[in-house]
Amino acid sequence: MSSVNERAVSGVGAAQRLRSLAFRPERWPPFFGFAGVHLACLAAIRTGVHWNDVWLGLFLYLLRMFAITAGYHRYFAHRAFKTGRAFQFVLGFLAQSSVQSGLIWWAAKHREHHRYSDTPRDVHSPRQYGFWFSHLGWIFNQEAVAVDDATVSDLTRYPELRWLEKHYYAPPLALAALVLALSGWSGLVVGFFWSTALLYHFTFSINSLTHMFGRARYLTGDESRNNWWLALPTMGEGWHNNHHYCMASARQGFYWWEVDLTYYILRALAVLGVVWDLRLPPAHVVRGQREITAETKERSAALLASSFPADRIVTRLQAQYHAEARDEWRRTLAEALARGRGSLVQLHLPELPSLDDMRARACRMFARSPAMDEIVARARELLAQAVSQQLLHAPSAT
Repeated sequence: MSSVNERAVSGVGAAQRLRSLAFRPERWPPFFGFAGVHLACLAAIRTGVHWNDVWLGLFLYLLRMFAITAGYHRYFAHRAFKTGRAFQFVLGFLAQSSVQSGLIWWAAKHREHHRYSDTPRDVHSPRQYGFWFSHLGWIFNQEAVAVDDATVSDLTRYPELRWLEKHYYAPPLALAALVLALSGWSGLVVGFFWSTALLYHFTFSINSLTHMFGRARYLTGDESRNNWWLALPTMGEGWHNNHHYCMASARQGFYWWEVDLTYYILRALAVLGVVWDLRLPPAHVVRGQREITAETKERSAALLASSFPADRIVTRLQAQYHAEARDEWRRTLAEALARGRGSLVQLHLPELPSLDDMRARACRMFARSPAMDEIVARARELLAQAVSQQLLHAPSAT
């Protein structure tokens, strides 16, 4: 869908632009290709649906889902295991046959997702941009699909991977031609196009739904969730909170009851010597005993603060004061901002949510943590700062 050489998204200005992203099909070839896959599914009305086609579609779905989860995700994006160049190429070829762009772009975009998860720089965050944009709208927006090729230098050093990236359309065309030759038109429609459409939406659901629904076992600084009913059709990707807590792990279902088909297949391939050095989470990480970093606390606090609309709070506060009082407020706020961190929360801003209100929301958003009180206090501080900045720069009433 995109070349790895597209302009990188960077800097505060880029983050501000991303706040106003919307579905804009500026990239017409991917838009028509995506729509075409879905429209082609309707051709089954003419070709008919046969059990052989259904079984073929199921096989191609599972084969390519494994290539996405083991290849695109755990290998190319996270280097969670090792393999030789031949199987590396096979994984890349099969993953690209899913029509989800080149492996280098995919890995770069996914690494960016982890770096900025659920912040304005995370273009498929439902918290920031809503469900539909996070699910699929972002892939048709030129600004959103841009990546930094410096983040994937470990992949671009392989000429065969650069070839795959440049010819990202070759694997799906080759697979479609093979299916047509072996199974005819009904096999192409049901076996190839139906399974491709399903691959789209189950893969995209990890970007969108697992940041909205499910259970958070670990504090990760974002809204990633474990979702068992998505873990099954995505072969283990639904254990998304686990993954965000230990992203380098080849195993995403940390406990025996967390079904992770991709990991089971990787284990079998390891026995055969096809892959090796599968990285697993240490026992203390699985138990949630890893130290909570200052960055995780700050990101959690920022996410909690952003869940309360500062602009609405400002509007309600402005309605309570006449013009002269607002001018006095500006002087008070300017002095508090100049004094720095901690001064704002001491001001009487009656429309700010209480610590108890913010703690209740934090418990719904995040996993329980010994750092929760600290995160809530910092979030209220950040919210007070955002409200104060808006009040300070709000136009005076006439």
